[in-house]
Amino acid sequence: MNDRHAPVLAAAEQAADAMELFGRVSARLRRLVPFQSAVWTAADPETGLITAPMLVQNLGSGEGCAAYWQSELLEENVLPFRELARAPVPAAGLRAATGDLPARSARFRRLLLSQGVHDELRAVLRIGDRPWGLVSLFRTTEAFRPQETALLADLSRPLAGRLRTLARPFTSARGTDSPAPGLILFDESGEAMSANDEARHHLARLPEGPSFGTPLGLTLPIWVIGTALQARAIADGRDRGSARVRIRTTEGRWLSCHASCLTGPGGRPGPVALVIEPATPADLAVLVAEAYGLTSREVQITQLTARGLTTAEIATALFISPHTVRDHLKTIFTKAEVSSRGALVARLFTDHHWPART
Repeated sequence: MNDRHAPVLAAAEQAADAMELFGRVSARLRRLVPFQSAVWTAADPETGLITAPMLVQNLGSGEGCAAYWQSELLEENVLPFRELARAPVPAAGLRAATGDLPARSARFRRLLLSQGVHDELRAVLRIGDRPWGLVSLFRTTEAFRPQETALLADLSRPLAGRLRTLARPFTSARGTDSPAPGLILFDESGEAMSANDEARHHLARLPEGPSFGTPLGLTLPIWVIGTALQARAIADGRDRGSARVRIRTTEGRWLSCHASCLTGPGGRPGPVALVIEPATPADLAVLVAEAYGLTSREVQITQLTARGLTTAEIATALFISPHTVRDHLKTIFTKAEVSSRGALVARLFTDHHWPART
């Protein structure tokens, strides 16, 4: 990193949560890479789908978000985030990628052009193959230059690292309720057609962000809509990923939101069923462990520790020596800022969950 990155990274370090990070970093970055509007969003590191929070700047109230993500998931586009997440360089400009022919992208033709956008610079904030955030910067005049794209690409890993740290549990779970799963059904056009009371209960606990009304009188946040769109994309053969995302509530706990496309008459794609429910330890094992910077091996050892295995049993299961297991555990304790196995399990698998239903 050079001196040009320092103000942006300093702003990221000062942030207390992901939303504040987006605001601080965007303000600093704008001085180095001028842009007129932007979208910053957290991503589920296992699926790459958008999750809370999302910051939309100078694009109205975010009313175009649903169409933007619908195009992203269901149309043929240049530079889809899922491809950029695996690309050698995690940032790219639309005009540069299309040889100054941005209309090759359905997203540009159908949405951006009518909004006066001249160019879009996208980046995936990632560590290895794990995306922790997605960024879109928009200009109404000149194209983004190669050095500006390179600067944003250089910021990808350190900003992802900060987002990963901020995904750690920030408070012990409050309350003793343990709500049941919620269900929302979407028709073939993507319109919400029915929902149960449990779904309404969960939705009320989600943080503020771009949301959209439905004929049900229910307001759906963009993260839920995006998950349903991903299920449709999988059913249409456009993606082989998972329609699953974890969303943090205003209380600090996590919800798991997963969707699938049902089969209609004659085998045709039917409605999309979306379930939103309290996340289980299994839902969060990788996400929370990686939030503490644990390696793949350390995640394995942590999971076996949570299952109650002894040092010798872990060594046997992983074909390593007990001494190596103990060394790993010392490192894990340091990263998780605990001093015992019980505290480790509480920190990673208990503090941010709803109690088990009885």
